[in-house]
Amino acid sequence: MRYDSPSKARESGRRRGTAAASAVVLAAGLLLAVGQTASGAENDPAPAQQRVDNPYDGAQVYVNPVWAANAAAEPGGSAIADQPTYVWLDRIGAIEGNDSPTTGDYGLRDHLDEAVSQGADLFQVVIYNLPGRDCAALASNGELGPDELDRYESEYIDPIAEILADPAYAGLRIATIIEIDSLPNLITNVGSRETATPQCDEMLANGNYVNGVGYALAQLGAIPNVYNYVDAGHHGWIGWDNNFGASADLFFEAANANGASPDDVHGFIANTANYSALKEDHFAVGDIVNGQPIRGEASWIDWNNYVDELSFAQAFREEAISAGFNSDIGMLIDTSRNGWGGSERPSGPGPQTSADEYVDGGRYDRRIHLGNWCNQAGAGLGERPTASPEPGIDAYVWAKPPGESDGSSEEIPNDEGKGFDRMCDPTYEGNPRNQYNMSGALDHAPLSGHWFSAQFQELLANAHPPLGSEPGEPGEPGEPGEPGEPGPVTGCSVDYSLQSQWNAGYVVEVTVTNTSSTALPSWSLVWTNPNGQQVTSAWNASVTQQGTQVTASGSGWNGSIPAGGSVSFGFQGTSNGAHVAPAAFSLNDSVCS
Repeated sequence: MRYDSPSKARESGRRRGTAAASAVVLAAGLLLAVGQTASGAENDPAPAQQRVDNPYDGAQVYVNPVWAANAAAEPGGSAIADQPTYVWLDRIGAIEGNDSPTTGDYGLRDHLDEAVSQGADLFQVVIYNLPGRDCAALASNGELGPDELDRYESEYIDPIAEILADPAYAGLRIATIIEIDSLPNLITNVGSRETATPQCDEMLANGNYVNGVGYALAQLGAIPNVYNYVDAGHHGWIGWDNNFGASADLFFEAANANGASPDDVHGFIANTANYSALKEDHFAVGDIVNGQPIRGEASWIDWNNYVDELSFAQAFREEAISAGFNSDIGMLIDTSRNGWGGSERPSGPGPQTSADEYVDGGRYDRRIHLGNWCNQAGAGLGERPTASPEPGIDAYVWAKPPGESDGSSEEIPNDEGKGFDRMCDPTYEGNPRNQYNMSGALDHAPLSGHWFSAQFQELLANAHPPLGSEPGEPGEPGEPGEPGEPGPVTGCSVDYSLQSQWNAGYVVEVTVTNTSSTALPSWSLVWTNPNGQQVTSAWNASVTQQGTQVTASGSGWNGSIPAGGSVSFGFQGTSNGAHVAPAAFSLNDSVCS
């Protein structure tokens, strides 16, 4: 896929570079290239290129064949299987290829050869293996102990730098994300703060996060075609006054540590592997309700200075420049899972009866709390990867490949160094980092990085912009793929299965089977919710509730049910007591067994 800039002026003071290219659609030849391997690419030096202002402008970006194959194997997944995603190097073995869930048997050189074979201009890679990795989240712990900086440098960064510097890849622009979820932890999760952890205190004391990031920046930044972007958390992490400037100062310290300089930093990335909405349209941090500013009155905002990632990223860029970084740095925003579309997406602001009702009724981000980060229920794909979408923003990217789990919902023994974090357990009632709210996580999740089909299907169903909304794609009105009128049902069955329950919440999975010999071009399932039960979010179907009546319907990839076939969807709800299953269901106005 080619990243192309919209026709708008770049912000003054940005790096001098190439102009935006005209729009180019991914050619069939690229799809044929996925799965092929370049022959001898490492032996054929590519012509070097000059460093550019924005590496994403006009670039055809590498499509990871491992992720693309997983996506294409899912119902409806072919609609996005051609999108560029980052390759994650989350352990030493991934450099050479270790049949890991994120890289398959592709090593770094295999991916780079594939990028050359695809004719790509840009390759994206996450550098993610710090000593004592992710000191505040057990699900993403790594293989290196907190004191193993020497191994990080010699066994991890040095081999990566050697491969990236190979002349065979000199014609590629290489964008790196440097160590997500690391440096911000040294601001928010240390010392006397309620959110502190002993592991983060240790990493602050031994300096190995700062020195590890500095070493990675120095070694990779010395390669002329590498563009380093440092992870900057997200607005719900460092958007508060006491985190914002301190984080920029710490990042500048790391950019001057262990041989690095600020020139080794091309920019920063916000919202990596997170869910914060790109732009909240229905409220702003300065809004007033009942004479009071919502910033201090709405529990969702809780005195934060930002309500979405775009405003945060643009402001953080300026703060980083003030801290000492070059004035030509750019920002990336991960939009892989922050679309929050589907039937629950608000179409306007909430009522002005209170600050909470105003914000909660209008916000796109439907997480229970901003601190919830693991496999969030109701999330959807966000903006497709795009270059130069806004001033100061180099690109919207899919850094976290959609469909790869954030962590397991229960403890799973493994040899990957990954622990079990209760924030990935849907029954967990929280900790200080999410103010003791429910985790909002999906059940039945595998280890972090492993393929999570149910999450992928939910991301498709809740995508915003919706799948098929781009001009000329199937699924538009009048185009092939539009569902027909509901047909008569001569036989159907419904399997309604309670997956989990906690306090006043529960999760249900529903499978609808067409037992007749006639296909249903569209479907609508209706039932009455007993016991005061209320649907709060859903995936793989549009599920709405009016009074006690609930209606679920499919669209797009699951909008029809073939003869003898079935569709499945899930939803989360609340109840006044123990969950009670509905007594009866009707499909297209016909009673189901």
